[in-house]
This record gives sequence, C-alpha cells and structure tokens, in this order.
Amino acid sequence: MISFGAIPTIAFEVEEIAKNLLAEFNLGCDAHRTEHLYRVYVSTFLGFGGNAARQRYEENLTSTTQIQNKLLGQHQGESADSPILDPCLPADLQDEVGPQDQRVHLRGTGDFDRCRLLLQPFLNRTNDTNTSLNGVYQPPIDFPNSQFYGFSEFYYCTEDVLRMGGDYNSTKYSNAAKSYCATQWKTLKERFDRGLYASHADQHRLKYQCFKSAWMYEVLHSGFAFPAAYENLRTALLVYDKEVQWTLGAILYRTRFLPLRDIQQESLKGSHSRWHHSFSFMNNHYLFLACFLVVVLSILLYLLRLRRIHSRSTLHRGASASVQWLEEGLGSPDLPVTL
Repeated sequence: MISFGAIPTIAFEVEEIAKNLLAEFNLGCDAHRTEHLYRVYVSTFLGFGGNAARQRYEENLTSTTQIQNKLLGQHQGESADSPILDPCLPADLQDEVGPQDQRVHLRGTGDFDRCRLLLQPFLNRTNDTNTSLNGVYQPPIDFPNSQFYGFSEFYYCTEDVLRMGGDYNSTKYSNAAKSYCATQWKTLKERFDRGLYASHADQHRLKYQCFKSAWMYEVLHSGFAFPAAYENLRTALLVYDKEVQWTLGAILYRTRFLPLRDIQQESLKGSHSRWHHSFSFMNNHYLFLACFLVVVLSILLYLLRLRRIHSRSTLHRGASASVQWLEEGLGSPDLPVTL
C-alpha cells in the first residue's frame, strides 16, 4: 500500500526484519496461532507530500534567485517582465512566490523531464543501500510477487486531471504528464471551464498538477525504487466502497489482536441436541457495525440515566418547596381556602 497525501506512507508485508521496523497483525482467532499473522513494514515521511514539497521547492527557488541577483547584479524575477522560468508549472502560467517583501515572479515552461531532474535533490536520498526518502531504511521488495495499491494523492494525481486512475503504467503516465505540462495555461483553463476534468478538481489542482505529477513519479520510482516497468500498482480511492484513510489503518492497528477470523462457537454443554456452528468473517464490517451499535447504545443509556436523575432532582426540589410553603403558612395559591 502506498499513500501519497500530506504525509506519504508506504506499507508492505515482509518476512524477517528487525522487530522495531515492523508492525505485527494477528487476524486469527488465537493470539498463539500464526496462520493469520502478518508482518508489515510501515514508514511515513513528514514533509514529503506534494504541497510540502512545492513549498520547499519555492523557498529554494526564492533564496537561490536572491543570491544570484546579488552576486551578478541582476534583477531576475523581480517583475513580470523578467520572470524566472519554472519547468514545473504549465506553459506560460505566471505566478508569484516568496514573502511579500521578497516576491519572485515565475513563468511556467511546462517541461516535465526537466522538472523531474530539479526535484530529485528534494528526495534527500543517500547512497546507502536499501534506503528510500530521506535516507530511511526500506527492506527489499519482492516486486515480481507483490501487488500495491496507491491511495490519496496517488489517485488524485492520476485521475482528477489526467483521467488515468486504475492500473498504473509509468510510460503512459509520464507521456500524459508531459502533454499536460506542455499545454498552454489558457487552454487548460478553457478545458476546465468546459468541465473536462473531475468534478472536484479546482484551479489549484490545474496549477500544480505538473509539479505534483513529476513529484509523484520521483517519489515512486526514485524514492521508493519501484521499477519503471512495474505492472502491479493500481491507484484507487475506495476499497469495498469505503474511502481509505489513515483512521481506518489506526483502527486495524488497535484491533490487531482481536479474533477476526475462524471464530468457532463452543458447543452447548448439558444440552440433548449438541450442535456446532462455525463461521468466518469475510470482512470486518460486521465487527465495526457491532462496535458502533454498542457505543451508540451506551450513549443512549447514559443520556436516559441523566434524564432520570434530572427528573428526580426536579421532583425533589418541588417537594421541598411545597413543604416550605406549608411551614410558612403560605399554602398553595391554586387551592381554595375554606373556613
């Protein structure tokens, strides 16, 4: 599994690595049984999402431009008439980046391959073997016998504009990204106005699609070292009609020792008709539904108890007030006075 959102994540099953580098999930019915024990390597990379990478890229571009201007006595990027050429923006798109007092003007050239080369240093890769982004250790992946799914930005980046969600092909993807980057910004906006992109795609997506396309390609193939010819990656948004997010993964991690499979009901003892009934959970929907119902029922019972306590408290206060009125000789204003 590969997630490429605000915090890129890679997770895959491994055989034997150091305990501190993996998470173990036992989805069997017994903590001591191993047939449903999965050892999963998981690593996350804060600051390597598409938006964070773009911010680092712009900060570097701003500081580099200022240094060069001072050394060479130039004024590149100080106005729209002398912009810095940015291959990671669509052709002829004009933009401004940097702090308000240090604004740098950019003009896109839409060069996908050039953009990829410029982004490679931001992966912070090292020369050490078995490392990925930022020099983090990554165990070898058995690519011929593996299957990966790409979620979050991996899906949005392939589908929202390029309309290539599903089975990933690096050659087709890079060609589509090259074509998009090289298209004039005016043409891209016209296509957007005609509704040719995904309904939730906005101009922010259009503006940075070229950059994110190149960044995603580099993260996948240079960072995570996926072969360009790898054919077992599929980008997806939903699994069983449910959107995959980190919260679902957290729930699975917290419930990793629950008996989710091969649960066999014990035979009834002392009964004339003994019977056995075994069942398997094909998925975890029933378990989560049961947990949800238990939580809702608990909340309802708690609210009902609070209501009863409140009612008793009100009756008690009313009774106390009546006694006080009688003691003071006030009586009830609604009762007739008899002589």
